[in-house]
Formats: sequence, C-alpha cells, structure tokens
Amino acid sequence: MIRVLVVDDQPLVRQAVRDILSDNGDIRVVGEAANGREAVVVTAREVPDVVVMDIRMPELDGIAATEQICAGRSGGTTRVLVLTTFEEDEYIVAALRAGASGFIGKGAEPDDIVRAVRTIHLGESLLSPAATRSLVERFVQQPAPRATVWEDKTLARLTEREREVLLLVARGLTNQEIAADLVISPHTAKTHVNRIMTKVDARDRAHLVILAYESGLVSAGR
Repeated sequence: MIRVLVVDDQPLVRQAVRDILSDNGDIRVVGEAANGREAVVVTAREVPDVVVMDIRMPELDGIAATEQICAGRSGGTTRVLVLTTFEEDEYIVAALRAGASGFIGKGAEPDDIVRAVRTIHLGESLLSPAATRSLVERFVQQPAPRATVWEDKTLARLTEREREVLLLVARGLTNQEIAADLVISPHTAKTHVNRIMTKVDARDRAHLVILAYESGLVSAGR
C-alpha cells in the first residue's frame, strides 16, 4: 500500500487529487495539508511514502517544505512529487535542489498522476524527457559556472564512460536512449547510472541532473 499526503492550498485541487488516487487499491491518501508548514507537520506524524506537493502556497511554500521534509525524512522513506506546470522552470529546478524526486503538471491526466506516484514510490525519479530537455535549453543559455569543490573532488571519481552517461542523463535521455546513443545494452546503461549515483552520493536521477549542471559538466554547446 502506497501512503500519500496531498498538499495544496486549493481545497478543490486537494479533493480532485485525493479522488484520483483513492480510486486505486494500492494507494491510500493518509492526509491533506493546505500549506507547507502543515505539510511538514503531517509528514512527521504520518510518514507517508509520497508527498504530492504544490509549490505556491501561503505561510511556507512547497520548495521550503520539500527541503525540510527531505532533510528530516526517516530512513529516506518519504519522497516528494511536485505538482506544478512545466513552464515554471525556475521552480522545478529549485524543487529538485530541495530534494524532490520529480514533477508533474497540474494538467496531467488522472492516469499520469497515479503512474507518477507509483514511479516515485519505487525509488525512481520522474523526469519527463521533454520537460527535462526544456530545463536543459534554459541552462545552456546561461554562462557555465566556475569549477566547484564538487566538480574537483567528486566528478573526478567518474570514468570517462561514466561522464558520458551522466551528460546524457542531464540532457534528459532515458536508459534506453542512452543505450542506443552509446551502443550498449539498456541493462548496462542502467548499471552505469546506478554506479554514478553511488559515486557522487546522489539521491536519485533527479539529483544527478542538478549535480551535472552545478558541476559545470553541462554547458553551452555540450
């Protein structure tokens, strides 16, 4: 059973998401919250598997709430799925930096929302290739950041092949697409991704994307 907390300042949105999720036998909504502060309190009490989190809310926004939840989660069991619109790139990046495992648009179909919750619960990141590529386009238009401590000490641990894979992950490619690009099997691609996450101490694929950008690995023309 997947235990879910629904967080949104609009009662109608909370009810709609609750209804969508409750129609599935493997999902149970264990609580609701109308703002980020309530979300942090209810998460600590109920320890849901997945928090479906809005961003723009009073008192404490979804990004700050996500950061608090991810920093204080017990055993890394609670994961955050941000409910937003793909056009709000700056909010998506901030949410991923705060620890969110993925994002989905409010205009998504009911089946997509259910699938997103299940994906997050399985420990995977929900990074739509199309949406991720939109983020990439925005990032590569900015000046490349200077080398960081993370780049010097952590990126150096990766082999040349692992750097190639990380670059493709950051560009929004799936394991199947990475396999086709590098002419390797999907299983080998997945193994590379998992090994990279271990080496750079990344929470998940979403965290990998952020680290790749902040390290300067992804820059204009790459």
